[in-house]
Amino acid sequence: MTVIPALKTELAEATHHLLATAATLSDGDVAAPSRLTGWTRGHVLTHVARNADSHVNLLTWARTGVKTPQYATPKARQAGIEAGARRVAAEQLADLEDSAARLAAAVDGLPEEAWSAPVAGVRPTSHPAWYVLVRRLREIGMHHVDLDAGFGPADWSGPFVERELHDCLRTWPYERSTVSEIRVRGGVDGAPAATWRGLGDGPAVEGGPAALLAWLTGRSDGQGVRVVLAGQPSVPGPASVPAPPPWLTTLAPADLPETPPKDYP
Repeated sequence: MTVIPALKTELAEATHHLLATAATLSDGDVAAPSRLTGWTRGHVLTHVARNADSHVNLLTWARTGVKTPQYATPKARQAGIEAGARRVAAEQLADLEDSAARLAAAVDGLPEEAWSAPVAGVRPTSHPAWYVLVRRLREIGMHHVDLDAGFGPADWSGPFVERELHDCLRTWPYERSTVSEIRVRGGVDGAPAATWRGLGDGPAVEGGPAALLAWLTGRSDGQGVRVVLAGQPSVPGPASVPAPPPWLTTLAPADLPETPPKDYP
């Protein structure tokens, strides 16, 4: 048994919740601003739909061995988003449903051995095909928040938060770090469940898992995160919390196992 069945189940559930949110949006809601600067909710929904198709491309590459880029070009990617952003709510929902179904079919149809095939996105690094499921879950989880339609970081699942924090650390940009240490709260009696040390220059910070992930990924300005000063009480954020370092400077950790592991992380 590998992690693939669990990731597929999680992806189906995350997709279901996103579609449920999209189904509540009116034409006016879709045209309204999202949490992403310069993007309406229509931009976000279109991007998530085209992202599904881009992951079908990667799974086609894994299945056939023929290089199939995730997107033809960065310019084509952006053009596709702009072309669909102004559609009415019903068209957005139908596209989101159809693209999700195409991806689900590609996932279900991928031979077991193809999950180990190397593929690559639009930025470094290449990764085995099984990690496509992780990347798609990331897209849905982050952009569901970006819709600003009632789903927030507190609604992320525990496995999603644990996995994304793991990958934040595994892809940490040490030379551009703004903090020296992160204490992930959630242990017994509020003790740190994990402590990341030696991250670079800057203060130490602490917070709950979802709050830290929201801050690290730009989905909050530090709510629930505190600066920790030696020998002093922690300083509540977000005013005192530094800006996070760049997120996902690479699309995947460099040392992923080629064969789908039993668990991830």
